[in-house]
Amino acid sequence: MRFITIIVKLGFYIADFIVENSAIIEIKAAESLCEEHEAQLTNYLKATTIEVGLLLNFGKKAQFKRKVFSSEYKK
Repeated sequence: MRFITIIVKLGFYIADFIVENSAIIEIKAAESLCEEHEAQLTNYLKATTIEVGLLLNFGKKAQFKRKVFSSEYKK
């Protein structure tokens, strides 16, 4: 695993983990997952060639979401 910085026109994003250059893992410690967390992961997937992302929450109740953003939709 390694850290990656994604540079875009308006700034930069720092993903929590990149696994074998094939999945982004975003870790949260919130009460529950919300739309903003999912949007953050979706933006990371759009900005890279990586298609799979996992959103993990270790708050009150452990949660996870898997997102897939196919390269055919990336420009």
